[in-house]
Amino acid sequence: MKKITVTTNIVIVTPAKSGTLHGNRTTALRWEQHLCAAGFQTEVLTDWQQGNQDIMIALHAARSHASMRAWKQHHPEKPLILIMTGTDLYRDLFAGNAQALASLALADQIVLLQPEAIKCIPETYHSRCRVIYQSVAARRRIPKHGRCFMVTVIGHLRDEKDPLRTAHALQRIPKTSRIQVFHLGMSMQEKYTHEAQRLASLDQRYHWIGPRRHQDTMRWLASSELMVISSIMEGGAHVVSEAIALGIPVIASDIDGNRGLLGNDYPGFFPVGDTASLSNLLSQAESDPAYMHALHESLEKRQELINPAREYSEILKLVNELLDKQSA
Repeated sequence: MKKITVTTNIVIVTPAKSGTLHGNRTTALRWEQHLCAAGFQTEVLTDWQQGNQDIMIALHAARSHASMRAWKQHHPEKPLILIMTGTDLYRDLFAGNAQALASLALADQIVLLQPEAIKCIPETYHSRCRVIYQSVAARRRIPKHGRCFMVTVIGHLRDEKDPLRTAHALQRIPKTSRIQVFHLGMSMQEKYTHEAQRLASLDQRYHWIGPRRHQDTMRWLASSELMVISSIMEGGAHVVSEAIALGIPVIASDIDGNRGLLGNDYPGFFPVGDTASLSNLLSQAESDPAYMHALHESLEKRQELINPAREYSEILKLVNELLDKQSA
């Protein structure tokens, strides 16, 4: 039985501002959509503003800590949900960030976007954790480009993404290859702007497209043979879930965030920063149909995990459990 009343209000706090392309903003808006569909009054803010709210959901343990602390100071009895991000897990907690650790203590429930993330959470808080996979609606398939073997890289150019690893791997692949790499994303550090331009001028098979609207980015992805994600850290990249939904094979850096989404037995991992291994996998994908079949088969096994109905059900279950506990 849903515990929804006209006075049930939920506030989602994320440091990612409105209009930005950050994954945390995407997650916040998707949760807002699910909660509104369930009948809750929901708003997304960058910082908590006191009002008539019944539950807070916060993204980013360190950067949303002030809002979380203020919420519990004003409403110690009201539920607080923390959704862990990649920088929370693989940078801030790893470095012992005091605010991130304090946020874990404040949260009534901790949401992880993939199961491998539990390794980063102190055992004291494991009982508060649950996994809710990010969902993606199935999209229409788009015909592939017959004139090339199209590989997409989707992600902003910043250190955490190791963004030019695919461009460097391409230089190891013979010019007779049909591989063409299309990189979508904005440069967030000047050094990458110059380097991406330099690599594009050296090898006409590498194309830095720059930022695109989400729907356009999905068209690029859907028309690809393959996607590469070479990140050093990820909490659970939404673009990987999007590739799974579209059935686009992924060659991924071997980090927990990617393993948690693709599965430990997925055959498309390469060691972080290993240009030669990435190059070999790209060449194998282009030349070996059996390998591509194995990648497709592995993705199909993961598609149910990212079903929007599943995410909706898990979010609603979490919220209702907290409301039940509060009213008991």
